Amino acid sequence: MLSSSTSTLRLHQPNRPHRPHPAAPAAGGATHLASPLRWRGHAPGAASLAPLRARAQRIRALDAAQPFDFESRAAGLLEERQRLKIAIVGFGNFGQFLARNFARQGHTLLAHSRTDHSALASTLGASFFTDPHDLCECHPDVVLLATSILSAEAVLRSLPVHRLRRNTLFVDVLSVKEFPKNLLLTSLPPDFDVICTHPMFGPESARDGWDGLPFVFDKVRVGDCPARRARAEAFLNIFEREGCRMVEMSCAEHDAHAAETQFLTHTVGRMLAMLELRSTPINTKGYETLLRLVDNTCSDSFDLYNGLFMYNKNSTELLNRLEWAMDSVKKKLFDGLHDVLRKQLFEGSPHAPNVSSSNVRK
Repeated sequence: MLSSSTSTLRLHQPNRPHRPHPAAPAAGGATHLASPLRWRGHAPGAASLAPLRARAQRIRALDAAQPFDFESRAAGLLEERQRLKIAIVGFGNFGQFLARNFARQGHTLLAHSRTDHSALASTLGASFFTDPHDLCECHPDVVLLATSILSAEAVLRSLPVHRLRRNTLFVDVLSVKEFPKNLLLTSLPPDFDVICTHPMFGPESARDGWDGLPFVFDKVRVGDCPARRARAEAFLNIFEREGCRMVEMSCAEHDAHAAETQFLTHTVGRMLAMLELRSTPINTKGYETLLRLVDNTCSDSFDLYNGLFMYNKNSTELLNRLEWAMDSVKKKLFDGLHDVLRKQLFEGSPHAPNVSSSNVRK
């Protein structure tokens, strides 16, 4: 306690029992008794001290490792927080393709589709639900819409979203972006988060991994809350960890670019498929590229191609430009052919009329 006097500070300590000081050793006595260590029996030799020294070294090594163990545990906790419970709605070819990488990263997977894919889902460690009510009652962190473009609206409206947590994150991976953005914003409660994404690759083009492949995303609506922002980043981190080239872009800008990069590619591939091109003994590199283009585009369903046309307002203009370009090339070819024919008919033939200046009437 403190004294009331301001000039002197006195600290009162509790009384401690008096401990007599050990007597000094007699002259000629055993000097080891003055050591802080008290040994029973005779003084230890070097051989008997070796195990104690080894034990002390192990303790010091263990103490030195504690900071690294802490960092390891902290990293493990961070990774655990980034693991999500993801419900994939539309467990077809593309949904299964994404699920394989999700499972490898340790995320909990739920799946729902019109077709029963329960056997395949079990091989990925995913729980398959035929009833969307059962799926929503599992309260996933993320609902991933991986349906076809044409069926997206009907599937979304069939989900009992009232059974989900009120701030669930919805993500789509459709190949067009303005259409699902408007669909999600008008169909979901306002507390739901929305991210529109487009992995610019598929099972064929990403057979060797996702490294360097573009992943387009637009954080359309993410609540201003640390937990909701962290959940959105954790989902995007799935693709970043796989080495994707992350491209943040508005849905409108995406569709303007995708009309050329995707719809045009699919159109040319399907036009070439109509020609029934076959490999030949004298293939050039360019021709082999065209054959691969046919394989890549025609491995996707026609519904996908039709959706690229119907739900991207830029596609009609591109078709018109493509038709104009074909007509322009044909015109250039036929104009050249007509010039050659005219020269053969009127200049190289003995029956060609003489149009020299000497025969022209003045």
